[in-house]
Amino acid sequence: MASSRFAAGAKQRLMQEMQQLEKEKWVNIDLHNGNIFRWRIGLIVVNPGSAYNGGYFRAEMTFTEEYPFQPPTFRFLVPIYHPNIYPDGKLCISILHSPGEDETSGEHATERWTPLQGVESVLRSILLLLDDPEINSPANVDASVMYRDDRDAYNKKAKEIVKKSKNDIPEGFEMPTSLEPPPPPKPADDDAAFWAESDEELDFGGSDTGDDEEMAEFDENGEEDGSDDDDA
Repeated sequence: MASSRFAAGAKQRLMQEMQQLEKEKWVNIDLHNGNIFRWRIGLIVVNPGSAYNGGYFRAEMTFTEEYPFQPPTFRFLVPIYHPNIYPDGKLCISILHSPGEDETSGEHATERWTPLQGVESVLRSILLLLDDPEINSPANVDASVMYRDDRDAYNKKAKEIVKKSKNDIPEGFEMPTSLEPPPPPKPADDDAAFWAESDEELDFGGSDTGDDEEMAEFDENGEEDGSDDDDA
């Protein structure tokens, strides 16, 4: 009975997380044979400063019925040359390690998996790791040495991997070029009309010496209140 309750809870949590992630541009999710415990993922790097920018990296995440009390596993399906990625595509990353302190590795519980984590936090951590590898405890020693001693050669190898990864982009899938769409353009005369109206009809009162300061405060707090920011 307890096992069934755990499984139902895990399924519900995973469905909610998948629905939320489907709104994001930087990840493409499909279920392997419709199995909610086995995700096929396209992890997309949208960062102009990254050596892996433009990459579409296929990966697999698997979950147990104990999720979210136990972490998922993650594996890249196509090899990526990186200090913290093993040749079989598995990752060396703290967030995927079981909860609790680990005296052997020196990892604190706050660095490891907790039920407060989720798929999105794992994927974002992986994207950060791609650009900021931990070279002191490498899974791929050669990649770690190259990253440390010959960054140009490392970046060139990363670009070659990105180029190959583009062959894995699903047909009809539109790759994002940025994480945040630009805001819609305002009509050309909006600002002019606003200030014309303000000059004629608005009276802010106060002394002449305070007009500029008050107007600047109004502009900062009033005109921009309607804008929306999209989360990356």
